[in-house]
Amino acid sequence: MPNATHADGATARPRSTSAAVRVAFAFWITLVGTTVPTPLYPLHEVEFGFSSLTVTVVYALYALGVVVGLLLFGRLADQIGRRPVILAALVLSVVADAVFLGAVDLAMIVIGRVLAGLSAALVIGAGTAALSELISPSHPRRAATVAIFANLGGLSAGTLLAGIVSDVAPDPLRVPWAIVLILAIVAIVLMIGVPETVPHRSPLNLRPQRLHVPPEIRGEFVRSALTAGAGFAALGVLTAVSGLFLGMELHRTSHTLAALVVFVAFTGAAFGQLLTRVLPSRAALIAACAGLIVGAALIGLSMSMVLLLPLFLGAAVNGVASGVAVGDGIATITVKAPHEHQSATVSTFFAILFTMLGVPAVAVGLLAQAIGLRTAAEIFSAVVALLALLVLVTLVRDGSGRGRTDE
Repeated sequence: MPNATHADGATARPRSTSAAVRVAFAFWITLVGTTVPTPLYPLHEVEFGFSSLTVTVVYALYALGVVVGLLLFGRLADQIGRRPVILAALVLSVVADAVFLGAVDLAMIVIGRVLAGLSAALVIGAGTAALSELISPSHPRRAATVAIFANLGGLSAGTLLAGIVSDVAPDPLRVPWAIVLILAIVAIVLMIGVPETVPHRSPLNLRPQRLHVPPEIRGEFVRSALTAGAGFAALGVLTAVSGLFLGMELHRTSHTLAALVVFVAFTGAAFGQLLTRVLPSRAALIAACAGLIVGAALIGLSMSMVLLLPLFLGAAVNGVASGVAVGDGIATITVKAPHEHQSATVSTFFAILFTMLGVPAVAVGLLAQAIGLRTAAEIFSAVVALLALLVLVTLVRDGSGRGRTDE
């Protein structure tokens, strides 16, 4: 059926529940593929002779792939359309899954992680935009909710699927990838009938996107980025080394258990983003900072006392706090940043977050080589708590200053 046309001659964007479901599935399965390796790292250690440092470096390469992809391809969906970019993300995801499926050495693992990072970078922007355009504009929160759960739901589902399958499958390093690979191919087939939502496209230009923060929101942006970055740093370290901690220190070899730690963290982050709809901005950021401090304390306690329960509690609290901080940062950008700078500002925000996701994981890996995994994780937890505390102090100080001014 042809698109409806407005009186001014502009072509209306197509609205389709079926297309939105297919885009959400493509978004979800692409992100699923990025966290499948999480509970499998201990197996890779045995299979390929990985060290804890190697594991964290491999994880950081995924984050690097996302950052490079955001900077190079952040505007690609506006130029050539949402559908081709989502299809490109799915193709990269399939190739990454196939590389992992046939991996025989560290080089193939590295290639797979970089490809997975690029696929995530492509689908995050294009998938979010496509969902907002395919879902009725009378339900803007519905589109945002679907995008959140496609994104963070994919991240949490990938690690849980891999953990469960690897515990029961005869070939734990291959079967999870075979399942994800098949689902990604199904997503490509389903995308064939999805309509394009960008009626007017600009010439292709792969010039790196310039990072930019508008001066009028710089203070709020920095606080949100630091808070969310601290949370992402903790999520990155949990994702990279929780399986190693469970196996080396707690002698728990269940891959499902390792997956559950990360599943709880990313699920908490999804619900944390939803909480920002009912919390004022300053209250949301104060709650996020407090949550990060509590979460870091619980994770530090888990490491120092070699206890499982505080690790799960810390992962949950940190996830929720991170989600609140991310939600607050995005809300600040979309509400207060000038429209012509929003794309660059969002890219800057996520470039900071994914840099924080990867770099601290490598730092913990280096420390673990020198002083042991537990001590390294304890030091890292203290740094996260300190960073959150610094942001919290600035929020309280600014609030007190406003209160005196109002008087």
